[in-house]
Amino acid sequence: MEGILDHLKEGLDLLFIGFNPSIRSGETGHHYANPNNRFWRIIHEAGLTPRKYQPVEDRTLLELGYGFTNIVSRPTRAADEITKEEYIQGRKELKQKIKTYKPKVVCFVGKGVYQQYSQKRNIPWGVQADRVIPKVIEFVAPSSSGLVRMKIEDVIKIYSELPSIIEGPNNELC
Repeated sequence: MEGILDHLKEGLDLLFIGFNPSIRSGETGHHYANPNNRFWRIIHEAGLTPRKYQPVEDRTLLELGYGFTNIVSRPTRAADEITKEEYIQGRKELKQKIKTYKPKVVCFVGKGVYQQYSQKRNIPWGVQADRVIPKVIEFVAPSSSGLVRMKIEDVIKIYSELPSIIEGPNNELC
């Protein structure tokens, strides 16, 4: 199964970065398309979108200044199916995408995604002090998967930090 298209443009306010597409996303061609994934609810209730969008509308979020990509493009049923080689290649490609498109904030949808990207282990939620790419704010949020054991309210609370980070002066956090 082929990967799904990134939704990228220069100067995004926020770039969401996932592990890789689900099988459902691979079938539909849309990000966070699995019905058990809570992504669209989370970003709406966190104040990032004016309404709850549907996966088929993912490309329209570019108009809000939000983009989508993954560290690995191949759809799988679970992240543990991703190979070490795919992570190595994906990390290299992701760094190049961030350097090329220069988003203000990159939001890693899951600590594991950031661990693969940064090669760091002890990672707090929120803005990361030691960035991989200077002048790009790196934000780590919980995975939106329905398998995550955190309460949805706690997940939303972490994501709700993003609007003020996006709106704040970029130079304060870089």
